This record gives sequence, structure tokens and C-alpha cells, in this order.
Amino acid sequence: MRILKRLVLASRSPRRIALLKQIGLDFTVDPTDLPEDFDSQISPSENAMTLALQKAMNIAEKFQDAIVIGADTIVVLDNALLGKPTDESDALRMLRLLSGRTHTVVTGFALVDCASRRSMTACEETRVTFRTLPDAEISEYIAGGSPMDKAGAYGIQDDYGAVFVTRIEGCFYNVVGFPLSRFYVELNRFQSQ
Repeated sequence: MRILKRLVLASRSPRRIALLKQIGLDFTVDPTDLPEDFDSQISPSENAMTLALQKAMNIAEKFQDAIVIGADTIVVLDNALLGKPTDESDALRMLRLLSGRTHTVVTGFALVDCASRRSMTACEETRVTFRTLPDAEISEYIAGGSPMDKAGAYGIQDDYGAVFVTRIEGCFYNVVGFPLSRFYVELNRFQSQ
């Protein structure tokens, strides 16, 4: 894909950075520290897209001519939204909730053209099923520190969290933290408008 403007990722997520590099994009990382507050009046996908757009708009203020990428991932179980755990006991609570159940991983992303302030949002949803997790495994996982920067308190791509998952329905990369195929299509469309 030919990139027409400088790209800026408004995230410090090592997973998103690695995924965008995986598809050959050259970009700058300029993370935002906006709070990730959920609005109970809107759907999980609307929450994810709204947060992604807020992050992208916040960083877009710094640039004259670039496209800023914002993203937010939420884990949804029984209409409860699970973001990043606040501490180890919150991670324990989340992983116990997910144990033996199917949840949905929702990633919203946004693109903002800094020059025109034109923007777009999109969302991808993937269903993930966990096997039943013994408390000892959960505790061991939490002790390693991995869950603390991940929505739903787990990662599937580069650590022990991979053995929790028995089934995925939808985009694998969405569960990692960024829906690459959908993003690629939307970025091409956004640049051509």
C-alpha cells in the first residue's frame, strides 16, 4: 500500500506497534494518556470507536499534515465491559469471569486527517472461548505481570495466555489488539477520499 501522508499511532501498545510493522507501515508513535472511561449508555462497539476517536483527535492537535491512528480494545462478557485490570485482584476477578466461557473482543479504531480534520471509525468483533482455568494457573499468570496492560487481563500472542483459548471465531489479530485486514481496507479507502 502506498501511504500518502505521515502516519502517527496514538498508542504505546507494543502489540499494535508490532502488528503495524508486520504489514510494512512506517509510522511515528505518539501515545495519548486519555482516561479509558466507558459510557454505559452506548454499546461496546460504540465505546471502543468513541475512545479510539478521542485518542486520535487528542494527538491530531499536535500535527499539521498526518493521519493519526487511534485504537481501543474492550473485552465484553454478559454485557460487562472489561478493560485493563487496575491491579492484580482485578486481573484475578476478570480471568475467573472468563474461565470456561465465551466472550467478545471488540476493537475500535479511528483515522484522523490532521489537515482537514476528516475522520472515520470502524470496529471489529471476535468471539473467544476459554477453557476452565484452575486458580493456580490464573495466579501464576498474574504473578508474571503479563495481564496488567491488556484488556480482559490476558494476551493470546506472546505469553502463557495463549493456552487459555480453545476457540476463536473471527479475526485473530483483533484479539492480539488490532484488526489488520479491516484496518488495511479502511486506510486505503480513507486515503482515496
